[in-house]
Amino acid sequence: MALSSLSRFLVSRNLGRTADVKVSLWLSSKCGISTSGPDLATDARSTSFKRFADYTIFKGKAAMALSPILPTFREVNSSKYCKRGCVMMTFWPAIATKKYDWNRKQVFALSPTEAGNLISLGPEESCEFFHDPSKNSSLEGQVNKSLKLSPTGNDQGYFLNLMVTNKIKGTNERFSVPVTKAEFAVIRTILTYILPHILGWSQSAISQLPQTASNLHKQGFGTRPDPALEWEM
Repeated sequence: MALSSLSRFLVSRNLGRTADVKVSLWLSSKCGISTSGPDLATDARSTSFKRFADYTIFKGKAAMALSPILPTFREVNSSKYCKRGCVMMTFWPAIATKKYDWNRKQVFALSPTEAGNLISLGPEESCEFFHDPSKNSSLEGQVNKSLKLSPTGNDQGYFLNLMVTNKIKGTNERFSVPVTKAEFAVIRTILTYILPHILGWSQSAISQLPQTASNLHKQGFGTRPDPALEWEM
């Protein structure tokens, strides 16, 4: 009798775990929400697993998500190299009411300075950024991205518009996401918090940025005006 009760208990627990796994996978793939806890066996400084949830805004014509990309450090022949971090903005087009094409995404990597522009943006001010992910390469000018924020009026929020022109594919995609005053307040708070992290200052005790002009040149900082663009390639 006791064995029978134990068997039913184990089966019910396994079924519950299966449901939890399905929910976790759905949240991770569709909402950008990490439901997994930290691996205690993993180095606490590791960035190999996700410890955050993306901030996603769903609107009638498109959806937009914000997520941080931390800098990466490596050392070659006693020289330290850094790939700077950024705040990745991901856009998806709407295909129906509350339905989005998750395979047709476009990304725009905000540099620290561009993030600062958004943080300091006034209620009646607008700003626009232009990116060429292949700048200073043989494919320069083939893909152009434009991100523009303009006020909706009456201090109610902003229009967030992304335009991506791809001459190779012959496409011209546009994404428009109206952002309310409250939503932009969340975006501003996120950017203010994450800036020191994408600059690598939070990792200063682990790795230091190169200080010499020769090392900065080796990183490509002299030839690429904005290293954050590498994340869009």
